[in-house]
Amino acid sequence: MRVHKTNIPFKDPSGDRLRGWLGLDELAFYDRTRVAIVPMAFCFPGYNAKGSDLPPPPICAKTWRAQALAMLPDIRLTLLIGGHAMRYHLPNFTTVAQAVSDWHDHPKGVFALPHPSWRNTGWLKKNPWFEAEVIPRLQTAVAEVM
Repeated sequence: MRVHKTNIPFKDPSGDRLRGWLGLDELAFYDRTRVAIVPMAFCFPGYNAKGSDLPPPPICAKTWRAQALAMLPDIRLTLLIGGHAMRYHLPNFTTVAQAVSDWHDHPKGVFALPHPSWRNTGWLKKNPWFEAEVIPRLQTAVAEVM
């Protein structure tokens, strides 16, 4: 909701975590000439009965995602953040952990990342290989394209 109110993607603790993973400060992260943030839906879908964010409505990606990506002429690095993006882009998606750990099997320049939300702190603790193995390679890839 905080991001929805500011109308700035990842302008919250999730964004702080994501920028840390990427090795980017806010200035670089929000530089529209170098970074495109293309969500699965351009809306906040609300909360479920338990207070968790609802998933992005599938109709959004079906309606405009291909067109939006086609407008970006020189994509050199794609981050699939969270299971919804992974399901859409990875034909053999099974689980977030599998997609993230298979980083070396994805097309060049594609990284699958867990969502940086605080809700995934448990996932990060259960999967220390993510920060030990994936983050250094991700930061190298980010530095190369920036």
